[in-house]
Amino acid sequence: MTVTIYGIKNCDTMKKARSWLETNSVDYSFHDYKTAGIDRAHLETWCDAAGWETVLNRSGTTFKKLDDSQKADLTRERAIGLMLEQPSMIKRPVLEAKGKITVGFKPEIYQTLFA
Repeated sequence: MTVTIYGIKNCDTMKKARSWLETNSVDYSFHDYKTAGIDRAHLETWCDAAGWETVLNRSGTTFKKLDDSQKADLTRERAIGLMLEQPSMIKRPVLEAKGKITVGFKPEIYQTLFA
């Protein structure tokens, strides 16, 4: 089974998620989209699976620093464009495992997924 976790190396939530995977002996690959970037196909897949409203991190400082005009009247396409331009606006982590997309980290959700 291929497990890939996407995020930013120094994010506290990412550290918790990666630690959980390691403690529970789940082999995974890590994709740092801050350094390696992310493509439109991944963002579209994630938005289809979880909804762009979930994938877009509106509570982060990067989003909050946007002009009000950029935040207004968001659509799926505009949100994907923003995330492509500034991947730190993607909620972390995004986990691809067992044909599913999980956005964010909650130990109980990971436990259910890997049980």
